[in-house]
Amino acid sequence: MALNTQSKSLTLLRRKDVESRTGLRRSTIYERMKNGTFPRPIKLGARVSCWPEHEIETWLDEQIAVSRGEFK
Repeated sequence: MALNTQSKSLTLLRRKDVESRTGLRRSTIYERMKNGTFPRPIKLGARVSCWPEHEIETWLDEQIAVSRGEFK
């Protein structure tokens, strides 16, 4: 996987932040990840996982588009 070398800020979200932003509960997030319909987190340590904020924002944008019939 290639890394983006442009200088841009990367914000990482913890699970509670993802729950708050998406309105989804923990079990739903993990179920959707298992089904491949939700972004997977990155592991920062043995007990620390975070989601890149831009991936969650993209997912939310797609959900809005789907709900409004704008996404195929």
